[in-house]
Amino acid sequence: MLYSSVFSANVKTAVKAVLIAFLLCALLSMTSFDALSREVSQDIVRLHILADSDSVCDQNIKLMVRDAVQSYCCGLYPDGCTKAQAIGIICENMPGITSAAQSVLDENEIDSTVSCELVNTYFTTRRYRDFTLPAGKYDALKISIGSGRGHNWWCVMFPPVCVAASDAELSDVLDDGETRLVSDGVEYKFKLYEIYECFCEKLTKK
Repeated sequence: MLYSSVFSANVKTAVKAVLIAFLLCALLSMTSFDALSREVSQDIVRLHILADSDSVCDQNIKLMVRDAVQSYCCGLYPDGCTKAQAIGIICENMPGITSAAQSVLDENEIDSTVSCELVNTYFTTRRYRDFTLPAGKYDALKISIGSGRGHNWWCVMFPPVCVAASDAELSDVLDDGETRLVSDGVEYKFKLYEIYECFCEKLTKK
């Protein structure tokens, strides 16, 4: 009986030790992932276009605005452009970008206006054609059509991977570690990190 009790106690101790080791490894992994994810968010400018509503018309207008903005922004950045330079260029071209978007509404006789602003805002994890951007706060060009309450369209403003006729890649501005992070596509890690980031965001707002 004594032997059985001792054996049971040893098993419980071993299980606890394994669980603690697992949690420590997970915490260390998440800490490293967090640091790298924040580096990624600091190197990128997102593009965020919000439709007026979820109606078929407004969603189609959103996509037409996207095309107009992409066309306007083609060739906007010089070779070797840094993020700081890109933000300056975006700010300088804000009137032109707004005008290009507004012209879509005017040509389609949509009685509404477009507003553009540079913001720092939270994004959830987003999978694109061959890369995934982790959840977190990013600088972004936010284009709101009318009320901006409809489903939105996200992409990357800098580097211009989502700009028409551009062959830019994220690796143009990300280092090797950051490029591996967004290219590996380890979805469970991104999802866990999104939960972690969402929790931190809620704490910050409180």
